[in-house]
Amino acid sequence: MANAVKILDQGFACLVDHLGVIDAEYFISLIKRDDFDYTVWQREYFDKMEAGEFAKKASAYADAHPYDGKAQVL
Repeated sequence: MANAVKILDQGFACLVDHLGVIDAEYFISLIKRDDFDYTVWQREYFDKMEAGEFAKKASAYADAHPYDGKAQVL
C-alpha cells in the first residue's frame, strides 16, 4: 500500500487528467463543502440498484474497454 502523499498525488493527477485543473479543484471543494461521505454515498447508490444490475454494467464497461495488455505499473 502506498503512503498518503503518494496516493494524494496520484489521485489529484487523475482528477486533473480527466477534469482539468479548474474542475478538479472545484470537485474537491464540492466534496469538502458538503462533508461528503463516500461510504454513505456508495451505500445509497448501490442499494437503489436491482439485483444483477452492477454485474451487467461492469460487463458492459469491460466489453467497451477491452484490456490491451499495457497496464501501468504504479
